[in-house]
Amino acid sequence: MKNNQIIEATKTFVKTTLKDAEGGHDWFHTERVYNNALLISKGETVDELVVALGALLHDIADSKFNDGDDTVGPKIAGEFLMKQNVSTKVINHVIKIIENVSFSSNIDNASAFKSKELEVIQDADRLDALGAIGIARTFNYGGFKNRALYNPDIKPNLNLTKDEYKKSTAPTINHFYEKLLLLKDKMNTKTGRKIAEERHNYMVDFLKQFYAEWHGEK
Repeated sequence: MKNNQIIEATKTFVKTTLKDAEGGHDWFHTERVYNNALLISKGETVDELVVALGALLHDIADSKFNDGDDTVGPKIAGEFLMKQNVSTKVINHVIKIIENVSFSSNIDNASAFKSKELEVIQDADRLDALGAIGIARTFNYGGFKNRALYNPDIKPNLNLTKDEYKKSTAPTINHFYEKLLLLKDKMNTKTGRKIAEERHNYMVDFLKQFYAEWHGEK
């Protein structure tokens, strides 16, 4: 099977698998990450098939929707790619990307696995957590989990462990400080850093407006 056929088959598989997914982690999120990854790849030397498959399958079974189990996604992705007769080398690389791409997987210690393809997909995924869409996704997930918008008595925890992060039930606004506003300085690529800077500033402005409205100042 040719690479473009494998990619198209993967798109179909992901669309079907995520058809009932939460709005911030659905096919459209995956499609945006895929497009971001293609954009960032233009300035990097990467294996284009690995980037495409890693981006498309990075959220095929997010652990937060599978009782915190980080092994489900890599297993589903690996089994699917084997059926497409993708090479073992590519499959193993894609699995490693899925295992290491998330913010939570890098909280307690930096991943031992490194690759330019992982860096590209990680940046692409993080960009979708920033800016206007990042704000929309954050509140959508907060509503999905029935979390408070904001509670001034519950302060953000800037030293969360991986386990604490995954089990957090804090108000949605706290997530900006515990993750989103930290992403700008964690980008791997030149293109990712440039886009992240703009989206980061948009979120800072949003928070200023949010607090002004909360306190009846505007």
